[in-house]
Amino acid sequence: MYFFRKRNADRPTNGSIKAMHIINATAIIVFLLGLIYKIFFSS
Repeated sequence: MYFFRKRNADRPTNGSIKAMHIINATAIIVFLLGLIYKIFFSS
C-alpha cells in the first residue's frame, strides 16, 4: 500500500505539498474544535 512505502530520496521536496498538509491539518483541527463546541456549549 501507499502508506507503507519508504520515502523516495530521489524525489525533491515540494513546498506546496507541505503547505497543503499544514492547511489540511489546520482545517481538521478547526472542524473538531467547532464540533466539540457545538456538542458541549449549544443548547
